[in-house]
Amino acid sequence: MAEDLRTDPPTTGDERTILTTMLDWHRATLHHKCAGLTDDELRRQAVPSSDVTLLGLLRHLAGVERWWFQVVIAGEDAPAPYDTDGFSKLDESTGDQARTVLDEHVARSRDITAARSLEAGGRHPRTGEPFTLRWVLVHMIEEYSRHNGHADLIREAIDGETGE
Repeated sequence: MAEDLRTDPPTTGDERTILTTMLDWHRATLHHKCAGLTDDELRRQAVPSSDVTLLGLLRHLAGVERWWFQVVIAGEDAPAPYDTDGFSKLDESTGDQARTVLDEHVARSRDITAARSLEAGGRHPRTGEPFTLRWVLVHMIEEYSRHNGHADLIREAIDGETGE
């Protein structure tokens, strides 16, 4: 695996700092899990019982970033980055393309987060259910944590690399 360039989040600080740096650490963890692999390796269905791939995770999380920050919190009519949930039609993307799309959505998520209080709210466009930015940040930490666990298993099955 490539050199680990992640910065550990602080163990003390205000709520916004803890939430945003923890989320950024998990975002960086996904990139770390995908580092140094070829496009074919990123596309590999390495766990026999699952069709989830590292490339699929990169694509899926770009869509999740877009949905929660741009659509729900900011109320934007932002187009989906892929015409699926991100897990399928992987032959249309390279690892570099998927990383770029994810990074673009993460940058927009950071801008939206920086411009709002944790109490700022948005609504689910179909159900009208309210969500605060605080809830979205916690949910995104959970989302990345879960998928980073998937990434651990996939990466280990591809080349034996393990680690936090």
